Amino acid sequence: MRGLSLFACALLALPLFGVLGAWVHPQAGSWALLLHQLQTVLPAYALQSLLLAAGVALGTALLGGMTAAAVTLFEFPGRRVFEWALLLPLAMPAYVLAYAATDFLQFSGPLQTGLRALTGAQGPLWPDVRSLPGAIVLFTLALYPYVYLLTRGALLERGVHLMEAARLLGAGLGRRITAVALPLARPALAAGVALALMETLADYGVGSYFGLTTFTTGIYKAWLVADDRIAAAQLATVLLALVALLLTLERRAQARLRFAGSRRGAAAAQEARPVRLQGRRAVLAWALCALPVLLGFLLPVAVLLFQVARESMHGGPEGLGGLPGNRFGDWARNSLSLSASAAALAVLLALLLAAVLRGLGRRVGPPDWGARLGPPLIRLTALGYAVPGAVIAVGLLLPLATLQALAPGSALAQTLTSVFTGTVTGLIYAYLVRFTAVALQSVEAGYARIPVSQDDSARMLGAGPLRLFAGVHLPLLGRSAGAAALLVFVDVMKELPATLVLRPFDRDTLAVVAYNLARDERLAEAALPSLAIVAVGLVPVILLSRALRAR
Repeated sequence: MRGLSLFACALLALPLFGVLGAWVHPQAGSWALLLHQLQTVLPAYALQSLLLAAGVALGTALLGGMTAAAVTLFEFPGRRVFEWALLLPLAMPAYVLAYAATDFLQFSGPLQTGLRALTGAQGPLWPDVRSLPGAIVLFTLALYPYVYLLTRGALLERGVHLMEAARLLGAGLGRRITAVALPLARPALAAGVALALMETLADYGVGSYFGLTTFTTGIYKAWLVADDRIAAAQLATVLLALVALLLTLERRAQARLRFAGSRRGAAAAQEARPVRLQGRRAVLAWALCALPVLLGFLLPVAVLLFQVARESMHGGPEGLGGLPGNRFGDWARNSLSLSASAAALAVLLALLLAAVLRGLGRRVGPPDWGARLGPPLIRLTALGYAVPGAVIAVGLLLPLATLQALAPGSALAQTLTSVFTGTVTGLIYAYLVRFTAVALQSVEAGYARIPVSQDDSARMLGAGPLRLFAGVHLPLLGRSAGAAALLVFVDVMKELPATLVLRPFDRDTLAVVAYNLARDERLAEAALPSLAIVAVGLVPVILLSRALRAR
């Protein structure tokens, strides 16, 4: 079991080593190529990626932090609704939000057309949304829930109680916020912003659709347009280094999210009441929470529904949104089958890896080579979720291309290339590299709720590792495994970058179709597949909101 887990970890880590292998390619001239990129495209990629990351970091920190503080520390009309409604933009992928915003706000969109008819204006009423500032706003609206979730969790634990204690000591509202709430929320803000930045750097749909020159779009241009796999791998290495830095910062911030407490302190926190706002302050708090829900979810969904309804009236019996029904059915089946397959395999891998970690943690005696290598390899696998899909695609294709170049006629090279290039196998493998970490986190959380005394009792009764796992652990991990499968399923449904490069020609997914239609300016036809992705993404959001209400 341990050997199988180590083999699985090594297999999932191969794309990372494949990207790093660009620096030791025997015929690549890697350093000369990097110098050429430094003189040409790399400064533009770095500058625009930095500006985008800085804008998204500021926007998500402000919007996520302020909304979390508003619904946790204050009482105002609609607060109970906003507690879960502020999670709704999690169901809206950033690239779908970009399509809806472009269709609604562009020069020929309904908003500008209506305003020009009312005012008699002739030219555009505002700059094109497809720009760097527009991308910053859209990413902020799509990703602020990461900051909101973590910050609200930190403030819920002790924030209300300590704010009440500060009030009794005579501190004003402003001082309570700056001296109590902000220090409590700072680690959560940092962790949430780091997660948002990892999603931003990994994005391809918004960057490509808006014409941005970021690292991710540069990787695709180098690989697919310039046909320069080494340049693509070097850009992927730079992006991987940035993501690793963000992941380190996020983990450090997460480690500081624990606060000293007790049952008595928790009970006092439950008894403490949020500060009631009245008048203008209550209106401002309501508007602060309503605006991101309106702009990040309700308005885009309304735009997409309007487009689907309009196109269905003009499309006749052919199909909704002007798309043939059988084609939409094929795209939906492809997305569902790929998502279900990847979710099932990811949960199986997560169960295996978590069981091995559980056994290594309970091991008695001096560690052998497997015990030494196991935890680091499994933690390396957990890095996969932070790795952009573009990096995974390059890390998978580059070693295959190198093997073909070194041994063009070998049966091994041809077999591996045929298995992993443009096939469902290669695509699911990329999904597993990317999303096994999501399933592993959920399964490990389930293991944390199983007392180790049950393991000891089963061993005393003669149960071996396999019987312990099948007879004790697996029945108790049902809910955690189900949650892991759901999260991976939704993530695969929304995944775009790796799917664009690795998919077979006859296996377009809803995400790929929506992107291709929007890129061809067929925004009305892109509405239906985009709505389907949003509908699937609502499922974990609903479950998460229920969990938060039960706290």
